[in-house]
Amino acid sequence: MASIEEYQRRAVLKHNSICSKLKILLLVVSTNLLTVLLFSCTSLDSRWSSCGLRVHSWDSAALFHELNATRRDLSDSRTQSAELQRRLAMTSSLLQTLLAEVGRAREDMVAAADGVGGSRDEIPEELKLAMGPHKMPLGFTSNLGTDELYPALGSACFNFQKELVEYMSYEVGKECPVDEVFAQRLMLKGCEPLPRRRCHPKSPKGYVEPVPFPASLWTIPPDTSITWDAYTCKNYTCLVNRRKEKRAYDCKDCFDLKGREKVRWLHDDGGLAYGIDAVLGTKPPGTIRIGLDIGGGTGTFAARMRERNVTIVTSSMNFDGPFNSFIASRGLVPMHVSVAHRLPFFDGTLDIVHSMHVLSNWIPDTVLEFALYDIYRVLRPGGLFWLDHFFCAGTQLNSTYVPMLRHVGFNKLRWTAGRKLDRGMAKDEWYLSALLEKPMT
Repeated sequence: MASIEEYQRRAVLKHNSICSKLKILLLVVSTNLLTVLLFSCTSLDSRWSSCGLRVHSWDSAALFHELNATRRDLSDSRTQSAELQRRLAMTSSLLQTLLAEVGRAREDMVAAADGVGGSRDEIPEELKLAMGPHKMPLGFTSNLGTDELYPALGSACFNFQKELVEYMSYEVGKECPVDEVFAQRLMLKGCEPLPRRRCHPKSPKGYVEPVPFPASLWTIPPDTSITWDAYTCKNYTCLVNRRKEKRAYDCKDCFDLKGREKVRWLHDDGGLAYGIDAVLGTKPPGTIRIGLDIGGGTGTFAARMRERNVTIVTSSMNFDGPFNSFIASRGLVPMHVSVAHRLPFFDGTLDIVHSMHVLSNWIPDTVLEFALYDIYRVLRPGGLFWLDHFFCAGTQLNSTYVPMLRHVGFNKLRWTAGRKLDRGMAKDEWYLSALLEKPMT
């Protein structure tokens, strides 16, 4: 409430300042009128009667014009003052509503947790601390607009109180529970970001230093680089060989760096498969420097770009495989966030965003549209969005996705649609590859 009172106090000061300026304006106008009357005479010893005659007979039109202009200025000032007061009142009301909603959300979380654990005292202390709020040591800060700090916590966490309590149940300072799969499923339900924890993740045994860069880009790391509790395969040999299995996996063959990964994006076939060099060639040399690969598997796109002095952050989930650990072992930057997560980059900062297969028709249309606008947001003017093998049904392409991309506002630099025929013509399945550009203005 202290912040609201401070805001209202500032609003009153602004109002008083406007009133003072209006008074000064009236004083200036009155002074100007007196000056006109005095200096309309030819000399200081002229009689007032002749002076008055000159004003009415010679300069009355100009004087009336000035008076009318002054009245209009005063009327405009009153209108602006009234509009400012209205906006201040609206802002104050919105701020009060927002604070009330935040308070209610926190109360709902506490009440729901009470229903799960019996009472607030039975909620894990770590969850209480993770929920906050925490008083700022130095009091109110204008940067936050409050004297309290609320830790980041995904809104959907409030829908899964039982799981959240389980996730936050551990011994402070000790080893964290082995719950990578559990935590990731909670993230995928929308509880993202998860609250921070004060425990140590399990460390691999016999850890060895990584292979030096740049050899690390195309080297399978040692099994000692990660822990294997969460995965079906318990070593990298198993992950590489699963390309031969009939069972379906997420990114089935992408751990085999000597197989198809070795030739990805090197060649441009003039159709759906765009080459990296052809894409980079659409911009002046050296202007594509940093970017993001959404759902980048084991990081091969980032490795190819790194060979061309472009830094790419790779977002990836760990679906039955240590994707993030593998990306890091190659000397690249992994980011463990889901496709529904707001991209953690500031507006207009990235030169390129790439996505292969991940952005497709399995995503709800509304979620996909939000994601496309978020990509537009983080790209700089002139930045590139490389939509690589977007999958959909033929009936969806022109009715849903083409209008959606057009509505977001990208420019088309390259556009290729082609049939996906591996499951037969009757399936009417299509791929779309497109190189899009954020407009310069």
